[in-house]
Amino acid sequence: MNVKKQFSDGLFFQNPVTVQLLGMCSVMAITTTLFNGIGMGLSVLVILTLANIIIALLRKIIPNNIRIACFIVVIAGFVTIVDLCLQAFLPALSSSLGLFIPLIVVNCIILGRAEAFAYKNGPGASALDGIFQGLGYTMILVIMCVVREFLGNGTFGGGILNGGEGIRIIPEGIPALGMILPVGGFLTLACVIAAMQYILSRPKKDEKKTEEVAK
Repeated sequence: MNVKKQFSDGLFFQNPVTVQLLGMCSVMAITTTLFNGIGMGLSVLVILTLANIIIALLRKIIPNNIRIACFIVVIAGFVTIVDLCLQAFLPALSSSLGLFIPLIVVNCIILGRAEAFAYKNGPGASALDGIFQGLGYTMILVIMCVVREFLGNGTFGGGILNGGEGIRIIPEGIPALGMILPVGGFLTLACVIAAMQYILSRPKKDEKKTEEVAK
């Protein structure tokens, strides 16, 4: 179990959004305020971690031909728990996220990690995989929320700071409202993916230059 590698993979080299390109629907739909991004990210992190642990514990007794159905049953159980907890303790967040919480059941990130990692590894490594992949997902959500909220509404910390209205940075009437619409989600996500791919490609370019100089 290589904790350092799992950490770097979850946040950067195998980030579920910018590298694996999973869970794109919720990423573009709910990233309009910081409150939504943090809430959705932490919900996915908790569900992903717990589902990974249970699937890893049961991997030796889950029949291979019905494993996907078993994964969905486990994930659905934790999604229901999280959904009910949000309705009870954070009704504003539950109302804001709407159907995207129940839809975590079929989120490609959770199903993908269950199939690719938890079903093949022990509970300890699977728990870390869930935490780091969830952190990577949350990081991208927060980045997108900050950018879209700032450019589209002119505020920061919507739903959390200043009584939920956020701290106004740009005067009203100036922000580009299109950034908080679906088109803004596509544009922001495209820029985030491009930036991440550029950053990840630089070490490879540096290695090639080093090899060329050595020759």
